[in-house]
Amino acid sequence: MKHYGTQRLETDRLILRKYVNSDAAAMYQNWASDKEVTKFLTWPTHSSMEVSQYVINDWVNQYSSESYYHWAIVLKDNGDMPIGDIAVIDIKENTATTHIGYCIGRTWWHKGITSEALNAVMNFLFDTVGVNRIEARHDPRNANSGKVMQKCGMQYEGTLRSSDYNNQGVCDACYYALLKSDRKTQ
Repeated sequence: MKHYGTQRLETDRLILRKYVNSDAAAMYQNWASDKEVTKFLTWPTHSSMEVSQYVINDWVNQYSSESYYHWAIVLKDNGDMPIGDIAVIDIKENTATTHIGYCIGRTWWHKGITSEALNAVMNFLFDTVGVNRIEARHDPRNANSGKVMQKCGMQYEGTLRSSDYNNQGVCDACYYALLKSDRKTQ
C-alpha cells in the first residue's frame, strides 16, 4: 500500500472531504446527537455540541498522517454541510486490509447516499492506495448497514457471535469483505 491521506473524492451527488473545525454544529445536529443514528455504533451519542467540537478537533489534527482516511459526506446540492461520516477505522499493512465504518443522518437514510460514499472510498482505496481487502461489519439487528455493504459488492463472510460491542451492549458482528480481485469495475 502507498498512503496518500484523506483526499477529496467526488461522485454524481456527493463530495467526500476532510473535516474542518466549523463542521461540529452540522455533525451534532445531523447525526451525532441522534440516538437512532448512534444506536448500533461503537461511540456514544453526543450530549452537546462541545463533544462534537472536541471530536472534530481530534480528527482534524490526525490529517497530518498519510495513513489517516476520514471523510465528511456532503451532498453537492446541500451547500457544504456534512450529513454523515465515512472512515477507515483499521489498517492491516501486512495484508493490505482496511476496515471501513460509516454513518449518516436519519434524514438521508434509504436514499443510496451511504452506498455511493462507500463505493467512492472503496474505489480510492483499491485504485490509489493499493488495498487488497476491504472489510466492514455490522450488528445483525442493523440489517440496513449490511444492505449498504451488499449493494457495494461486498460478500458476507460470516457472523462472529458475541464478538463486538456497541451502544446496545455485547453483540454479534456480521462481516463482509471485498477483495480487489473480486471487484467489478464500478
